[in-house]
Amino acid sequence: MSVILALDSTDAGLETGLERAGFTLNRQYFTPLEALQPHLAEAVGILVRSRLKITSDLLDQAPNLQWIGRLGSGVENIDRTAAAARGIVLHSAPEGNRTAVGEHCMGLLLSLIHRIAWSNSEVRQGQWLRAENTGWELEGSTVGIIGYGHMGSAFAERLQGFGVNAIAYDKFKSGYSPNHVLEVDLDTLLERSDVISLHVPLTPETQGMVNTEFLAKCGRQPYFLNTSRGKVLQSEALWQALQNGQLRGVALDVLDLEKSSLEGLENQPTWFSDFCNDPRVLITPHIAGWSQQSFPKMGEVLLRKILH
Repeated sequence: MSVILALDSTDAGLETGLERAGFTLNRQYFTPLEALQPHLAEAVGILVRSRLKITSDLLDQAPNLQWIGRLGSGVENIDRTAAAARGIVLHSAPEGNRTAVGEHCMGLLLSLIHRIAWSNSEVRQGQWLRAENTGWELEGSTVGIIGYGHMGSAFAERLQGFGVNAIAYDKFKSGYSPNHVLEVDLDTLLERSDVISLHVPLTPETQGMVNTEFLAKCGRQPYFLNTSRGKVLQSEALWQALQNGQLRGVALDVLDLEKSSLEGLENQPTWFSDFCNDPRVLITPHIAGWSQQSFPKMGEVLLRKILH
């Protein structure tokens, strides 16, 4: 019997597809870490989202484990080095939610620069302020994309038609961009961009990369977007840069204050309330990759990779 341990609810189509392929699903969506050992011992595969960290110690309790399937794009909650050392294959599904992320990022940007969400909240409070909510047009601006993987390229695709100059930096690639995107180095991107959008994975190298020093290199008072992972930037540094006039606005789907499960925020510092209530700030609760279509898409991608 080939048992798959499902540590999170994932996608019904994925689970049904695995059962049809002959696997037995052991659904332990809410079982705490300390009670998993009997279930880990028999598992040949693990399905996970972000509820638990897959550590080396946990992998030691799964001697028959062959693969881990992460329904999502980021895999920072999995010890990849420990998995590779044990010959365990790691599958993720960034292809499945790239459209959702690309569209959400575009929506964040348009809402921020044309003050859509903010002015809507004012109208609901009985205010009808026109001049105070004057927008800023994208046409003719330079949009810098940091990280040109599935998500960065999805955003770039949706920028076509807005009349922008799209530039991109990716430390680990070259010759990757289509005709409508110019490859540049990071300093050039920071110096030239009117909009900067972050699309990098969370790794020891990228953790906290957007800090005071990083933001000081921005040459055109840009709008700053992040739909990747919260801990790649320091929110307080963004708030200080916004107050100092180094940034024109900030749109975030992720925060460094998020719980490790990505469900809610940790203890919030004193400045955070002012940050959230600033009209130049737009924040959504880590939903960029979530759409009615993205979960089935990610399930299809993951099923194909597991059964390949």
